[in-house]
Amino acid sequence: MAAILYLIPCPISDDTAVADVTPASNQAIIDSLDYFIVENVRSARRFLSKSGYARAIDDATFVELNEHTTSAAEIDKMVQPLLAGRSAGVISEAGVPAVADPGQAVVELCHRHNIKVVPLVGPSSILMAVMASGLSGQSFAFNGYLPIKEPERSKCIKRLESRAHAEHQSQLFIEAPYRNVKMFEQLLKSLQPDTRLCVACDITSPSEYIRTARISQWRKEKMPDIQKRPTIFIIG
Repeated sequence: MAAILYLIPCPISDDTAVADVTPASNQAIIDSLDYFIVENVRSARRFLSKSGYARAIDDATFVELNEHTTSAAEIDKMVQPLLAGRSAGVISEAGVPAVADPGQAVVELCHRHNIKVVPLVGPSSILMAVMASGLSGQSFAFNGYLPIKEPERSKCIKRLESRAHAEHQSQLFIEAPYRNVKMFEQLLKSLQPDTRLCVACDITSPSEYIRTARISQWRKEKMPDIQKRPTIFIIG
């Protein structure tokens, strides 16, 4: 039987029960696997344990694909077991693999080798933020991280704002959680008063905070508590 690469979602928040985001159909597939390509072995093992993984975790094979994976040869080696007929699961640190996630590299290589890739159902903070924002869900773009230094940062914000208005396209991006407050302050400074901004923080957790308002309104309000909390910003 030909091998399959499964993309396995996991909870976005540590406060979310694995059972809430892992339907029985996903669990059956997870239980069938003994080879996992993961962003972090410790987190992946914890996820499998909480999911009720039917096998002995110590008997499973884990390889890490993350920011420390620097060569194509390393990724090629990860795919070799699939070429030999052994199916694998990709597990991110949080949410869905291969979206704003290094798992994309192994997915790309599997396509080149004509290995079937199957995405499983699960939570995506990017899509959930768009769903809850009230901004355009017909056309949107995820821009990853913006430049850190000025003036590149302000120019990028202005460019995204221009696209949001001209193309009616929601512009999503993220920031390192410890720089969220500085980003929010920069957005209030750089964006036009009538531009809308969504701040989506701690999605799926009990402390979830999602609010969309015009910049003119944000400037009148107390700054939301987003420091060191995973946050998605959307300009619309």
